[in-house]
Amino acid sequence: MKLVPWSYPLRSLVVRRSSALFSALGIAMTVAVLCGVFALRNGFSVLFSETGEEDVVVFLRPGATSEGESGIPWDRVQKFKKEVPAILLDAQGSPLAAGESYLALYLERIDGGGQVNVPIRGVEPSSFAIHGGRLRVVAGRAFTFGKNEILVGAPLSRRIKNCVVGGKILVNTTEFDVVGIFEYDGAYRSELWGDVVQIQGALQRDFLQRVVARVKPGTDVAKLAQELKDDKQLGSLVLSERAYFKTQTNVLGGVLVFLGVFLTAVLGTAAVLGATNTMLASIGSRTREVGILRSLGFPSSAVLLAFLVEAALIGLAGGIIGCLIVLPLDGIETGTMNWNSFTDTSFAFRVDAPLLLTAVGLAMLLGILGGLVPAWRAAHLKPVEALRRL
Repeated sequence: MKLVPWSYPLRSLVVRRSSALFSALGIAMTVAVLCGVFALRNGFSVLFSETGEEDVVVFLRPGATSEGESGIPWDRVQKFKKEVPAILLDAQGSPLAAGESYLALYLERIDGGGQVNVPIRGVEPSSFAIHGGRLRVVAGRAFTFGKNEILVGAPLSRRIKNCVVGGKILVNTTEFDVVGIFEYDGAYRSELWGDVVQIQGALQRDFLQRVVARVKPGTDVAKLAQELKDDKQLGSLVLSERAYFKTQTNVLGGVLVFLGVFLTAVLGTAAVLGATNTMLASIGSRTREVGILRSLGFPSSAVLLAFLVEAALIGLAGGIIGCLIVLPLDGIETGTMNWNSFTDTSFAFRVDAPLLLTAVGLAMLLGILGGLVPAWRAAHLKPVEALRRL
């Protein structure tokens, strides 16, 4: 098949650069919205996936879907530590397991945006050993067990009132002093941490929400879960920490995917119509050019391909512009409610290469869809009739 020179669609875009640019901008807006929403979802999902470890397991009440719904009595927490042989022991022979409490406090935002549910976690000394060196105190100091002191996740110190060193947080009717700020590469960075005994005392609760433990190398977590599922003394839901956090992204992740697809469909339809209008106007002013191409022996399929390449280039330009618009969002911190736990979670937009490549591919597809009807019309113009039009 004799093809139209590749320079033809490029020169056409240069000549008609104003109308082509407007079509590209319509596609760029669609791509920017898509990338923005999915960058939000990426940041949220990565935050939780990076938190979990396969050799750390979480024990919850049977039937619980999150630790906020779970409840484990203090005495059963001690039984977990003593009677589950899969739990790893430290150098002193003590089990690397900890009972932890979890609750949401209603706190004010710094920006005046109202109140949000901020998670507070009561931990034991072994919690720090289990979670390893990923927790780093970046300001102040670590809290002292036995005192009403708490550590604050770094994002909260920038978003929530009184979450600074020297601040005071009210837990029920008991004041806790903020003595330090910590960073954590994962979901725990959006929490307040304190002594589980002091926090439970302030809350007047006699049960915890979960037991977290590091298990021995080679432990089959699925087998352990099956063993404890029907255990009369220690009956519980057992998940690896990674699997647990994965379950905590389902609702919000799904909502963001739906939102991204919906907005892309609406804006994409407008972008396709805009590209179609531009290409139709372009063909109307190039009828003689098409007639000349056909008279020179170029088949209709070659003309169709040339116009589709032109439409795809408009889409490519729109995709690149859209990606440039959204790139500055990468790393910007925000926060929203995690609908699985109903607590505020801080995370950052994450714009990565796969997302950008997907966006550019979608932009080219939108351009091609917008140019399909005009290209088909141009390809099927009869040479004699096209040459007669001035």
